[in-house]
Amino acid sequence: MGESLLDVRNLHVHFETYERTAEVINGIDLEIGEGETVGLVGETGCGKSVTSRAILGLLSPNARIPEGEIYYKGQDLLDLSDQQRHAKRGNEITMIMQDPMTSLNPVFTVGEQMMDVLKWQGKSRLSLTELIRDKFRSERKQEYKERILDILEEVQLPEPERVYNSYPSELSGGMRQRILIAFALLAEPDLLIADEPGTALDVTTEEKILGLLDTLTTERNTSVLYITHDLGVARNTTEWTNVMYAGEITETARTETLFESPQHPYTRGLLESVPQLSKPIGEGIEGGVPDYTNPPEGCRFGDRCPHAEPACFETYPYSRRTDANHTVACHLYDGEPAHERHAALAREDIDIGAPPWQGNHDETSEIIE
Repeated sequence: MGESLLDVRNLHVHFETYERTAEVINGIDLEIGEGETVGLVGETGCGKSVTSRAILGLLSPNARIPEGEIYYKGQDLLDLSDQQRHAKRGNEITMIMQDPMTSLNPVFTVGEQMMDVLKWQGKSRLSLTELIRDKFRSERKQEYKERILDILEEVQLPEPERVYNSYPSELSGGMRQRILIAFALLAEPDLLIADEPGTALDVTTEEKILGLLDTLTTERNTSVLYITHDLGVARNTTEWTNVMYAGEITETARTETLFESPQHPYTRGLLESVPQLSKPIGEGIEGGVPDYTNPPEGCRFGDRCPHAEPACFETYPYSRRTDANHTVACHLYDGEPAHERHAALAREDIDIGAPPWQGNHDETSEIIE
């Protein structure tokens, strides 16, 4: 990767429930270089959105981070006060949420909401009196409006003036998604987190939205973290892909490499589950993510893995390097530990055999084109 903009190290996120603690994020490592697009993929419930909210500092009150670091431009965000993190959120780091209708306020026009973003982004929360008083001020409002109309035009919305004066309910799903992109880019952020940005759209509209987002972020040299369950989105939009399962990063590689030579059984299972015109519909991966309040000691994917051996359930599968730019957390592979904290685990002699697909023609690269 290039010079690191975001570097998440050994992040753990726990949630306190009525019964016991849910260990949702279990020591993940994630890096994004300046100007890079990185994917975080996995099925629903794997902890992708929790990871993004931890980065932004938007976890729920019952969440805690018992261990880990989140470095942004060399500074650990977890060491900052709420006010300091609030200043970065919305200015330097922004996010596109999944559902426009729950992200946009239905009682204010698009222009009013975007105007407030320009005026208050990164600033301390204001009282109701201050907000009402601001409605009667006119200074810089014309300047802000021109900036908003420009960004609405950039995201290819027809008749920006009409959109500016419209309520969200008066616009189509594709238009609302473009507005969320405009919101995210208003501050010219260095890092953009896109959480399933096209999941509520039809396939054709989603493709247009993702293409537009890619163009706009490339022009601005903005780093992007794409969070998605759609492998096709990851393949077409990212330079690096991290595969996540049950709160752990199971495989990381350049996107092209990962799709050509997937290593982790979970990654391979995901790829084989993708429907193909030339083959019968895949059976998918049996089972579901483990109970986070009682996670397995060893591999969290063990109960669903067709290649699991007794050692997999007893010993944690640390992430190991199988190539200079490829890491996998699986006992089927040998390699130096990707992180120093796993040096002791690497000294244990775990032998469950070699991957059964090694040396054979790999058809997974043909699945998603």
